[in-house]
Amino acid sequence: MGQTVVFFDCFSGASGDMLLSALLDAGFELKALHEGIGSLGLSSDLVTSERAIQHGITATTLTVHDPHDSQPARSLPAVRRLLAASGLSERVTGQSLAVFTAIAEVEGAIHGLAPDEVHFHELSAVDSLVDIVGFALALEALGIEKVYASPLPLGLGMIHIAHGMMPLPAAATLALLARAQAPTIPSSAQIELVTPTGAGLLGSLAEFRQPAMRIQKVGYGMGKKELPWANVVRVWIGEELDLPPARHTPVSSAHTHSHTSGSDHIHAHDHDHAHGHAHTHAHDHKHGHDHPHSH
Repeated sequence: MGQTVVFFDCFSGASGDMLLSALLDAGFELKALHEGIGSLGLSSDLVTSERAIQHGITATTLTVHDPHDSQPARSLPAVRRLLAASGLSERVTGQSLAVFTAIAEVEGAIHGLAPDEVHFHELSAVDSLVDIVGFALALEALGIEKVYASPLPLGLGMIHIAHGMMPLPAAATLALLARAQAPTIPSSAQIELVTPTGAGLLGSLAEFRQPAMRIQKVGYGMGKKELPWANVVRVWIGEELDLPPARHTPVSSAHTHSHTSGSDHIHAHDHDHAHGHAHTHAHDHKHGHDHPHSH
């Protein structure tokens, strides 16, 4: 048998909560997520999920609630220590740290700081821990050995952050995608489609192509905004297959017409059919420095 793989179809973009929600929808148990974040000192009451219908599609949405007690501004060294003391597997801690390190390195480069000086503040630190560590926990629990993702759509326009108005994609998102050499596709949407956490997770852990696979499970992770289309990430989980890509060639047909003159004429017609579709996305985000984003 081939290895178990996951493919993220990010036609509506990608945020940390949407990616994790899709894995929950595909079979990762919320109880396992609660146990995992509990090892980080976070209460299970902070994270809830529910299933909802949006534009005819039932999907799972994840909510990280504001902790009642004050959360420390966590630096990268603090995250390292937290993961080291968690008792989580080497695989989960390694993947989580790879994502946190990538985000800290690009944020540091943008703001002129060493990676260890970058801080994840208050609720954003909790969001980041849940989304990133939860993603790694889900991959392990579902037996996923390799991660694949579609090209990522990028919106344009301006967004308000703590430093003022900035262009989209957000600087951290753009840097993370460049670091991963991730393929992107243009979108006319004047909003943020891919968040830094989404870019960090996929850029650090995924290969950007669709694999040949036998699909066994499908999940949908819903974003927080109500949009004119289903604001979801689709996830396919199954067995990877060693098959070549499909090849499509023009279809030829020959038509014989009988004419009154007594002569027969054969006309060969080659038809080349191309089919496509377009998506229009609209997201409304406001965020600040070092905060994860959801949509």
